[in-house]
Amino acid sequence: AGDTCDEIVVIGRNIPNVVPSTPQVVSVLSSEDIARTGEGDIAGALTRVTGLSVVGNGFVFVRGLGDRYSSSLLNGLPLPSPEPLRRVVPLDLFPTNIVASAMVQKSYSANYPGEFGGGAINLTTRAAPRDSFFEIKGSVGFDTVTTSELGYVHDGGSADVFGYDDGERSVPGFIKAAGATGVSVTDPAQLIQLSNAPTSLVMQNNHIPANWSAETSFGTSVDVGSVRVGVIGSGGLSNSWQTRAQKQQVAIGQDGGLASDFDAVTTDNRIIANGLLGIGIETGEHRIRFTNVYIHDTLKQTILARGDEENFGIPGQYGVPSFATQNTNWFERQLFTSQVVAELDFGDLDVDLRGAYANTKRKAPYERAFRYIWDPVVNDYANALSSPSAATIAFSDLNEDLWTGAADLSYTLNTARPITLSTGYAYSDTNRSSYRYFFRFIGPNNGPVPQAVSQLRPDYLLSDYTIQTYGITLRNESTGTGAAAYDASLKVHAGYGQVEAELLDGVRASAGVRYETAKQQVLPTGAIIGTNLDNDYWLPAATVTWNFAQNMQLRLHGSKTIARPQFRELAPQ
Repeated sequence: AGDTCDEIVVIGRNIPNVVPSTPQVVSVLSSEDIARTGEGDIAGALTRVTGLSVVGNGFVFVRGLGDRYSSSLLNGLPLPSPEPLRRVVPLDLFPTNIVASAMVQKSYSANYPGEFGGGAINLTTRAAPRDSFFEIKGSVGFDTVTTSELGYVHDGGSADVFGYDDGERSVPGFIKAAGATGVSVTDPAQLIQLSNAPTSLVMQNNHIPANWSAETSFGTSVDVGSVRVGVIGSGGLSNSWQTRAQKQQVAIGQDGGLASDFDAVTTDNRIIANGLLGIGIETGEHRIRFTNVYIHDTLKQTILARGDEENFGIPGQYGVPSFATQNTNWFERQLFTSQVVAELDFGDLDVDLRGAYANTKRKAPYERAFRYIWDPVVNDYANALSSPSAATIAFSDLNEDLWTGAADLSYTLNTARPITLSTGYAYSDTNRSSYRYFFRFIGPNNGPVPQAVSQLRPDYLLSDYTIQTYGITLRNESTGTGAAAYDASLKVHAGYGQVEAELLDGVRASAGVRYETAKQQVLPTGAIIGTNLDNDYWLPAATVTWNFAQNMQLRLHGSKTIARPQFRELAPQ
């Protein structure tokens, strides 16, 4: 018999770079890329990615679109936002030391949630290490505008340096009761329970402190037979300062006139505490990760401003700015999530199982504002607790719980050209409770306080003595009764099917469809009628990629996505 030869032909194309090798349009930052940026948080690192922009305090928008069209995932699972006015998660909450990689997908595929729009950002936390390590880092920083320069501060509490309130800003029960029922507070014995000087007295600081941070991380792994078990953890604390001079103007009319014109100086003290604890198990090609992330982000803010409004002349009618204002704020944001992710590889069959609980909180107690008006009689600024002068205080609280679960199956067919079939199911259940109660201090019998009292600084103006002596009350100015608080929920069930295949040499295609059902409710705690939405959607997506030359591609993509109304858009708050 003659010699025989079995010939095996494999049709495919090796594209080692993960970005062009994916069937979708993506950008990837590896842990090395993130470290190379030198940024302290992942929002700053993502500014290096083409098509991404960071707005405000860490809100990352894809392709310049707003937060309605951007979503954030952690290890493939959605995150709730601690910001009541936004859907997107502020990514400056995530320090770079807990993130292993960041992937931005700009074209929709059926395995992603239907609220996709401009794109999705998927953060992957650090997993169990191959080698043991222990690291301690610290830094001290300064800038020429803020550090050891003039700024404005207020006292607050003894634990402010760590970003936690020591109880000074605890919201009294009578405030919650008045806010919920829409009534005012007229009992002086209750009003004197409010925190006064620590939250209202603004002080000049000629030497704003330097910025500092400290962090530590560790990891180790052991082999138990054929199973590798690893543990990884990290923790950090940072305290930074920023002073800004701002021009705040509001235009009115077509002639370009001004409704108001103010010069303000803002000093922000931001404190971030974070921690991560992960346990990883590897056996063969199977990986299981249990990840816990905690982030606590606090902004302590002090603002002083002087300026004018149209009715009082711009510039001021007395040769000086008509108004002097101050604001003292304390914003706490907190995120905690606990996740279990199993990536199981059975050869041609891949199974991914994911489940998580996440909670976000935002607390803003004692948002204080004082507005003094120039009084030419006394040749000084005065606050009579009567319009146009004012003293206000607001209390806000938001709590959101999110339960999510997902299962994905992917099977590669044993055919001449690679074909992969995928299917999966996802579930999410979001529940939010929120309130914002807004009050104004009013003088005796709804009139002004005596002239001598109106010249007092804020903490004396609202001291126990003046409240009890002059009958100062706290008028509820929240939106109509019951509208200042609401409960909301969103339940989503989703299933999808998807196929990826190489149709011709150098031509690959991915096509799929996702079906979602969603029930969304926003229920004010009062008598106001709430909102109930119950919808379902078919969301197809397809991408064709042509590798027409070495290191060059042409992609054609089409899809349908959705943008549900946000809770705050449906809430009368």
